[in-house]
Amino acid sequence: MRLMPILTAILVAGLLYLVVLERDRLLAFAQVAPEAEPDEQVAVAAPDDTEQAVPVVAMTSTAQPLDQALILRGRTEAARNVTIAAETSGQVVSTPLPKGRFVEQGDILCELDPGTRQSSVDEARARLSEARAQLPVAEAQVPAARATLAEARARLAEAQSRLLSAQAALNEAVINQNAAQRLSQDGFASDTRLANADAALASARAGVTSAEAAVEGASAGISAAEAGVESAQAGVESARAGMQSAAAAVASAEREIDRLTITAPFAGLLETDTAELGSLMQPGTPCATILQLDPIHLVGFVPELEVDRLQLGAMAGARLASGREVRGEVSFISRSADDTTRTFQVEVRIANADLQIRDGQTAEILVASEGTEAHLLPGSALTLDDDGAIGIRSVDADSRARFLPVTVLRDTVDGIWVDGLPDSVDVIVVGQEYVAEGVLVQPTFREADG
Repeated sequence: MRLMPILTAILVAGLLYLVVLERDRLLAFAQVAPEAEPDEQVAVAAPDDTEQAVPVVAMTSTAQPLDQALILRGRTEAARNVTIAAETSGQVVSTPLPKGRFVEQGDILCELDPGTRQSSVDEARARLSEARAQLPVAEAQVPAARATLAEARARLAEAQSRLLSAQAALNEAVINQNAAQRLSQDGFASDTRLANADAALASARAGVTSAEAAVEGASAGISAAEAGVESAQAGVESARAGMQSAAAAVASAEREIDRLTITAPFAGLLETDTAELGSLMQPGTPCATILQLDPIHLVGFVPELEVDRLQLGAMAGARLASGREVRGEVSFISRSADDTTRTFQVEVRIANADLQIRDGQTAEILVASEGTEAHLLPGSALTLDDDGAIGIRSVDADSRARFLPVTVLRDTVDGIWVDGLPDSVDVIVVGQEYVAEGVLVQPTFREADG
């Protein structure tokens, strides 16, 4: 039984109180006069200037680094949780896989009946071959059209040359006709010569008209040849476009064939059975749901006043609802607060090679943050002042009791971590309740625990 030590401590405390603070009343009750000092045996007693020190027990506490940690409530969350759906329609022809099975990336989950899709692929390939065959024919027409254009340009040059000759002959005929006409008027030329000059002029004019017609014909031939070249080039572009269209049709038909086989996009666990044999799938119909649990994430929410204490890569630990303890590091800190709670999402990446941690488990998360300097004191050293503020009583340089307010940071089995004190302070650990502010004390020091 611990009753006797408790009673003894109470009696000792009461006796100390009476002896120290109620000494005069205790002596009066015992009818014992106080013993006078030799200097006090005078006719007129001098005032008592000697203040008696109250014996207390103290310890010297030095600030120590304290690792702070944020405690969050959260849950586990799979790294990936994806529902694989069909991209085309068809009937399932594969045997379903049971939920809970582990699948590797690329494993077949569902296969659909191809129907007539292979025929569409063959038809598209045939059209592509036809388009490829038409392209050389169209390309061969371009040189022929360009040769025709060159020939038309040569004819135009020849016609222009003839036109120049005809115009020169016309100018000469005009000069001869004028000379013959003047000579005939003066009687120096016969009428026959004038008639020949007129005939030569008419012939020269006819030659010019014929040459001009030839130039116009050659110009029209060039226009037709240029149109032929443009038509041939357009035929080449059309053939190429047809070939690209046929190639796109082949790719589309082959892609439709590929959609018939639905595979796992990543390694994980099947959360649901795959689609049943014989069921009809439409675009968007679920085939299976896959979870990736390695690594797994711990998701919690931190208040906006504490979010600046977190850093990416900080170490974190968690205790799951099952009691299992895990460790990891912070992989994500949200930059946007929740509109309702004003908290920020935090994710911790945890290795889960054995897949024992499940998606959605409740977890208590501890995230390491920047530490602080604090004092580790016995819980019994804490006291209250007259206003109800929590703190400790210390011994100052003049051996007097002083009240210092503190902030409690953490309560542990080794004591209480507090902040708000100087780096080194003498803390009264026994007798602090029996001394007031400024009272002279006689401390007996003991070593700090731990």
